[in-house]
Amino acid sequence: MIRVLVADDHPVVRSGLKAILARQCGVATLGEAGTGAEVRRLVAQKPWDVVVLDVSLPDCSGLEMVKEIKRERPKLPILILSVHPDEEFAVRALRAGADGYISKTAAPAELVRAVQRLAQGRRYMSPAAAEELIAAFGNGNGSDLVPHARLSDREYQVLCLLGSGKSVGRIAEELARSVKTISTYRARILVKMEMRSTAQLVHYVLQQRLAEPA
Repeated sequence: MIRVLVADDHPVVRSGLKAILARQCGVATLGEAGTGAEVRRLVAQKPWDVVVLDVSLPDCSGLEMVKEIKRERPKLPILILSVHPDEEFAVRALRAGADGYISKTAAPAELVRAVQRLAQGRRYMSPAAAEELIAAFGNGNGSDLVPHARLSDREYQVLCLLGSGKSVGRIAEELARSVKTISTYRARILVKMEMRSTAQLVHYVLQQRLAEPA
């Protein structure tokens, strides 16, 4: 029997994920967390076989949480869930230390398969993500492929949020950061991507299909 911790900031999503795993995955224990703070507490308190982690939590980046968990529990398998396209976030997730990656649009059977593989000590990547990983690692770090590859994980997250039409204030609220901090990220993004305005960033994000309009 598998012990799974499900971390997502939307209660309805958590309930759905738990229902799928309880029904199809032979789960012995199901825990849930809606924030990074709750993930830290539960990982420290209980032994888990797999952590299913949303890439965006209200008080931290999912990729930052992966690195933090791996520092404390290096052998704990982590499956990243994301609304972002597989081929964009998968590379970043694996480099952060994640053991698997699937999209929230994946079929329930894929979620079950991914959790079971991670519980067995194996990795899981969707076919689309696997193809991108091969391409990325086959070209070194991929930094010369696309402008957004130059960004840090946090900068990339802010870029996607800007591209979905969210304001600096809204992003600051979602990421539990100050407006000044998010404005600084935006300025760095513009410099690294050699652009002059948020409008250009939004156009780029939509063109590259890094996010959907809010």
